[in-house]
Amino acid sequence: MRAVRQVETENASLAAKLKARIAADGPLSIEAYMKACLLDERAGAYASRQPIGGKGDFITAPEISQIFGELLGLWAIAIWQSMGEPRSVIVAELGPGRGTLIADALRAWRAWPQFVESVAVALVEASPVMAEAQRQTLHDAPAPLRWCARLDEVPEGRLILLANEFIDALPIRQLVRRGNSWRERLVANDDKGCFAFVEGEAVALEDQVQAAWGRDAPEGAILETRPEANRLLCELAHRATRAPLAALFIDYGHDETGFSDTLQAVRGHRFADPLAAPGEADLSAHVDFADLKTRAEAVGLKVYGPLPQGEFLLKLGLGQRRERLLERTTSAQKAAIASAAARLVDPQQMGVLFKVLALTSAGLVPPPPFAPEHLTLSS
Repeated sequence: MRAVRQVETENASLAAKLKARIAADGPLSIEAYMKACLLDERAGAYASRQPIGGKGDFITAPEISQIFGELLGLWAIAIWQSMGEPRSVIVAELGPGRGTLIADALRAWRAWPQFVESVAVALVEASPVMAEAQRQTLHDAPAPLRWCARLDEVPEGRLILLANEFIDALPIRQLVRRGNSWRERLVANDDKGCFAFVEGEAVALEDQVQAAWGRDAPEGAILETRPEANRLLCELAHRATRAPLAALFIDYGHDETGFSDTLQAVRGHRFADPLAAPGEADLSAHVDFADLKTRAEAVGLKVYGPLPQGEFLLKLGLGQRRERLLERTTSAQKAAIASAAARLVDPQQMGVLFKVLALTSAGLVPPPPFAPEHLTLSS
């Protein structure tokens, strides 16, 4: 009970701290507000507690079915083979959650001892709470592990990058069309002592919003941008000039750029008010895959997709892997395995809303299943 009260006190302090910051310096950008709510070192949703799982706020694909991580593990092996099976390669995961994806990938890798001897795993994690959960999950990993707070701490060399539900949590900016200008949407204190959205002065054109001026955006339209995603792509492009690289981004979002407010909060597996309880809910926003693709191409990366998650996983061999698991399990487990696998690919669940985008350096062949004759990886 004392621990629960401590968390509640710290979350209350985060709200007070943000209100004081606004009172002193003026309204916060949504980018700054999200960053504080998620990563404040004492009360941020990611930094202070475990948000993933039945007792958390949300559940991710690796937690739903082991097949997800196993197939991504096999995808990494296919990329390693396309690199010429080098004796040294790094597999890095951005935002590794509880370590479940890498744990399942490692299970798949055990059948490939040459790959296990060649690979080192880097877990890019900013949260001490999450990093500790990952250490517990991966305590018996057959490959060397290292933890990095940022991607730029990952050692140089051949890199295979996995990022599941990572981009959606990167803070966004929101710009609102008013007349012939765009105004930044901000978070302010209202006269009742609560947080409220307001609009600031007209903003100057910046690189990340150039495209918006060429569109026929209606009055009141909201454009979302992700400065940190742009910086991530630039960093990947820079690394790709020094060594072969492949990256896989899996997230929920849209494959055409639009104008809408997609900022959302999830608390205890239910949608909540993003401004109601800073630090007590997961904040995210839909990924604009069209913009991500355009920007990746602009910095020199080869881009494949996006594909709907369901199509991607089925082409990699989800059906075959599911049948193998069903052959080896008891009758009581069969329904759960089949239901979990279906959830990943069903168009009414995660199969279409979630999408997959692959990026590679210039010298690599198209990765599966984006090649004209894709490989089925399940074994």
